[in-house]
Amino acid sequence: MSKISKLASSLGKRDEKPNQLLAEEISEKNDVNAVKELIENLHNKNKDIQSDCIKVLYEIGERKPSLIKDYAKEFISLLDNKSNRLQWGAMTALDTIANENKTAIFKVLPKIMAIAESGSVITRDHAVNILIKLCAEKKFSEDAFVLLIEQLKNCPTNQLPMYAENAMPIMNERNKPIFIKTLTSRLYDIEKEEASGESCGEVEGLSG
Repeated sequence: MSKISKLASSLGKRDEKPNQLLAEEISEKNDVNAVKELIENLHNKNKDIQSDCIKVLYEIGERKPSLIKDYAKEFISLLDNKSNRLQWGAMTALDTIANENKTAIFKVLPKIMAIAESGSVITRDHAVNILIKLCAEKKFSEDAFVLLIEQLKNCPTNQLPMYAENAMPIMNERNKPIFIKTLTSRLYDIEKEEASGESCGEVEGLSG
């Protein structure tokens, strides 16, 4: 039975619950054929089906990234899609498989960052998460960290505390000074936006 019939749009539902349930089912059964069907339908003539398919795919990625890790090329190709939903959905999917397929993702990092600059907040959020994951890999860490610092320097102020917190696990004695310097340089922006005392405290605490 085709999995397309279980998508929210096929069932006439407006919520995401059917898509989440389908992702759980496919993940639990390790259903590689279902994943292939969803990938093929990313180019379905019905835009609602396209949107549902990318949703199910990145939900699968969050549960079992190994099931979709071989489709990095397909997700990368969607970053140029005119549909904002497919674009940020593809970036979300790439984020879920970044630890599984770092080499393929690193090769297209310039494109990923270009899309992040012009895309939605969600698109940028997941691009930054990808950078952080690449920073954890020694052979990619130097280049990825330079790009991460650029994001911390230029990202919207309200996103800065989250990005800084997410990046904490990849901090080490070598990169910590520039990390602190970058965050400190934006303290005025944070205060101007009436950021929480906790967010400012995180920056001050790092230097202690």
